[in-house]
Amino acid sequence: MTRTARPAERAARPASWVRVRLRAMPAAALLGAVLAFAAVFLSAALPRALDRGADQALRSFVTDKGPAATSIQAYSEAKDDAPLPQDLDRITALLTARTGGDLALAPSGPVHGSRSEHYRALGNPELASPDGISPQLSLVYLSGSERHLKLVAGGWPSSGGAGGPVPVALSKRASEAIRAPLGTVLRAGAGTSAAAEARVVGLYVADDDADPVWTGLPCLAHACTGHTNEREPKTFWQAGALVGGDALPRLAAWGDGATDFWRLPLDTTRLRADRLPTTIGLINSYVSGTVAADLFGEVGRPDMALSSPLTELLAEARTRQQAAAPLGVSGPAGVAGVVLVVLCLAAALSGERRESELRLLLARGCSRGGLLRRLLGEGAVTVLPAALLATAAALVLLPAPRLLPALGAALATTLFAWLSFPVRALILLAPPRPGNRWRRPVAELLALLVTAAAVSEVRSRGIAQAGAEVDPLLIASPLLIALCGGLLLARVQPLLIALPARLAARGPGVIGFLGLARAARGSTGRGPAPVLPLMALLLAVTTGGFWATVLDASDAARLAAARVSVLADAWIAAPPGGSLPDALVKAADALDGVRSSVTLWTDDDGFVDNPATRFTTQVSVVVVEPKAYAALSKEVGIGPYDPALLKGPGTGSADAPLPVLFSSGLSRTAPSGTYRLRFGGGELQVAVKGVVDGTPVRSGAAGATVIVPAGPATARIPVTTRPNRWYALGTPAEDRLRVLTRTLTPADSIFRVQTSDGMADELKSDPLQHAAVRLFTASAVGAAAFALLAVLLSLVRAAPERAALLARLRTMGLRPRQGVLLVLAESLPQALTAALGGAVTATSAVLLLGPAVDLSTLVGSHVAGGVPLGLGPVLVQALGLAALVGMAVLAEAAVSGRRQITTELRAGDQA
Repeated sequence: MTRTARPAERAARPASWVRVRLRAMPAAALLGAVLAFAAVFLSAALPRALDRGADQALRSFVTDKGPAATSIQAYSEAKDDAPLPQDLDRITALLTARTGGDLALAPSGPVHGSRSEHYRALGNPELASPDGISPQLSLVYLSGSERHLKLVAGGWPSSGGAGGPVPVALSKRASEAIRAPLGTVLRAGAGTSAAAEARVVGLYVADDDADPVWTGLPCLAHACTGHTNEREPKTFWQAGALVGGDALPRLAAWGDGATDFWRLPLDTTRLRADRLPTTIGLINSYVSGTVAADLFGEVGRPDMALSSPLTELLAEARTRQQAAAPLGVSGPAGVAGVVLVVLCLAAALSGERRESELRLLLARGCSRGGLLRRLLGEGAVTVLPAALLATAAALVLLPAPRLLPALGAALATTLFAWLSFPVRALILLAPPRPGNRWRRPVAELLALLVTAAAVSEVRSRGIAQAGAEVDPLLIASPLLIALCGGLLLARVQPLLIALPARLAARGPGVIGFLGLARAARGSTGRGPAPVLPLMALLLAVTTGGFWATVLDASDAARLAAARVSVLADAWIAAPPGGSLPDALVKAADALDGVRSSVTLWTDDDGFVDNPATRFTTQVSVVVVEPKAYAALSKEVGIGPYDPALLKGPGTGSADAPLPVLFSSGLSRTAPSGTYRLRFGGGELQVAVKGVVDGTPVRSGAAGATVIVPAGPATARIPVTTRPNRWYALGTPAEDRLRVLTRTLTPADSIFRVQTSDGMADELKSDPLQHAAVRLFTASAVGAAAFALLAVLLSLVRAAPERAALLARLRTMGLRPRQGVLLVLAESLPQALTAALGGAVTATSAVLLLGPAVDLSTLVGSHVAGGVPLGLGPVLVQALGLAALVGMAVLAEAAVSGRRQITTELRAGDQA
């Protein structure tokens, strides 16, 4: 080969051809790189966001349970020959040596020590004794307690091993509460143990009362209040005192025994949702498996017990995670479908634009393999760098422990974006085959069969079974329904647009008819280009509308569950033995949002008896105004009754039996008849006139409840004339009710307030719900953006032909405003039919799949039934996307139309 031939040979290589192609059309290359970047970034970011949301929800759920629930705890009985503190430290080292990895300890470190088994009552007469009950004291040895405390008086206890009072340190707040200043000798009287004494040698304050180190320890940071188990509970003080290590042998004598304890708080910030089974297995092995057996042998304490509530907590978290997984995965699945459609559309439009060029290369002797290599090289230069940059950006911006899901999704999207155009080009240039007219009907029939199978599977077993992983086929059901809807709409769309075109042809103007005629002709074009924008819009509207309906239904179910839990829309309850002030009732009735209210008196210490049969049972008594309480019961849906049942001679007379209603649970043991009802210090003769399945004050139907009408008969029992409950329907603000109870009630009384809105907010505060909703919202926005991009790509592709038409019409007197109207008349019908079709398919998805969706995890409470049909969320998705498409069409016509028309007018007709 001659030297002069080598430059020509090098020029024929694919790299040179790729370079020339990219330089010839830089805008198209840049657009392809941007599209690849957006698609790959979204594909890599969504799995990372899914992992981050699941991990954050898990950690929040576990952390909210408190340090005790997230720790491994060990206990052992302290022997008479109590060990030295060094032995407790040795055991702590053995316990912590088996942690690490998924069982890493929290930065606060382990907590260990020893404590007396029980409190001892103090007999000092000068100590504070509210309600005449002496304060109680527990002794605790806590290793390293000085790191969490600040000594404010005296010194730390020491030399407690000899006889005499045990040296102890009290918190300053406990010292002030029980009136035990520095130097006080606290005397515990003889009970089950011998008499003992403790001397207060130091006072301290805790650096932080909420420090996890105080978890499970008896009132060391401050004094606590205890209450007796009586009908009218009495209050007394309880406190914990710290002792030195040399006083360990004396703890058992103080508290009828002593217990050595170790608490290993686990680092919840390192919990991962994808490793929950592994973490649960490690904890079980530590507390009751092989690790526990090894530890018992090393520690030398056969009676040591290891436990952790974290295993049950993590199992519950895993169940919740599996139940919420369909919503979390459905959002990425929807946006993935739209992204694939957009990439296919870009490949189809590029194939149409470059078909003549590629056929010319084949005609000049280029082989199909050589053409494929050139197209792959061209795509590698534009797609691969953008994909690498997008993947790196997703990994950096959304840090998460797992790499494989994001890398796998990014790789799949990169390959699809890279290969879509070369594959489309080969299909476009392939020689025609006979029988092509059956290919599309067979593919559509196959899609219909797959969709029917998926829907049938969903309706038979639900979207997610308990304890099972997410089924991709079931998650893809809304996408398959959208696919079938898109295929059907592609068939009928020309007919839908042709009908208004015929009507417009009869009108006086030509703009509407011409635009609609071009729209009808464009929707019947050859190839996938006319169908794919329609499919992208349908996928976005269907998946967004379906899951928006799920979220809307969960909000409604959450409010209904909150109302059932609260038993009204709002209530105020007086403390035991108290009553509601008249000023509070009047102020609450006057609040904005209160639609109706009722006051009542209730007591759980009533008795129903029948002397003739010697029947007696304890009941809850509810004294109410019949009509108002009947309205409340009917509105809430718990125990509705006819108020006429509580009318009778006994309501206005003291002699005749008073008509009452029994709960169904009480009626099974006390059938209809006349009984004696004793409550509130008085008694009444009552006659059973009906049975109710629960009541708003006592919702359980199995409970024993008696509903008594207020009137002259009950007025003989004075306590019933002072109501202790206020119930309301409407939307009163909970904070306003709490302000009223603080300002209009005695300072030493605690009035309880609850509203259904407040309970709904509490149910909605679940981090798992927030993570699923955030991911779905981001996915819906991404799907809408890519669907809009699909429309823009189709508009840009048709822009030259449309500009040529407008240029011709401008020479015939078409005004610029009429040109914009023509563009809208041509482009909007397809968008509007796509939005309408998306609304129909989304509604179909709700009807077909809604009964199989379990809303319990999203609601935060058990919900019977599935997702009811709601048109509001579907219409919002459809109309919102249609409005975005309309604005995009108008912007494209206003920005690029004028420039292209001017070019056409100057260059002449190039059609």
